[in-house]
Amino acid sequence: MNNNDIFKKLRVALQLRDDQIIEILNLVNFRVSKGELGNIFRSEDHPNYMECGDQLLRNFLNGLVIYLRGTKEDPKNPREVLDQIAKNKTSISKDAKKPETKKPFQPKSTTNKKPFGQGKPSTKKQKPESPVERFKFNSGKNKK
Repeated sequence: MNNNDIFKKLRVALQLRDDQIIEILNLVNFRVSKGELGNIFRSEDHPNYMECGDQLLRNFLNGLVIYLRGTKEDPKNPREVLDQIAKNKTSISKDAKKPETKKPFQPKSTTNKKPFGQGKPSTKKQKPESPVERFKFNSGKNKK
């Protein structure tokens, strides 16, 4: 069992989301991005898999102690913290997750542009251009 397995099991057991893990790590002034966390929680055969180092796991455990117990100056009851997390998860119903009704899509207005085909016809004769005329061949020589 390696550090990644321990970290995954703690995340599942405590029902922590990635943003909560980042918040816990910030309590001990350890910065990590969501992408790096995602790489740690990937399977070992994934190309972006990243090994969880001892320093990351140590800082997470120290931050978890502060998150659950609080500091000496401001102690917390761990059971209350865990109950509050569980209560917040159950209070979100599927109806609350639905986004509000969206406004219909309206493209940005353009300034004084007429729709195609509604302007004055061009008096200028356009000579049909051959695609061969646009092609430039340099015969493999670089121009300086």
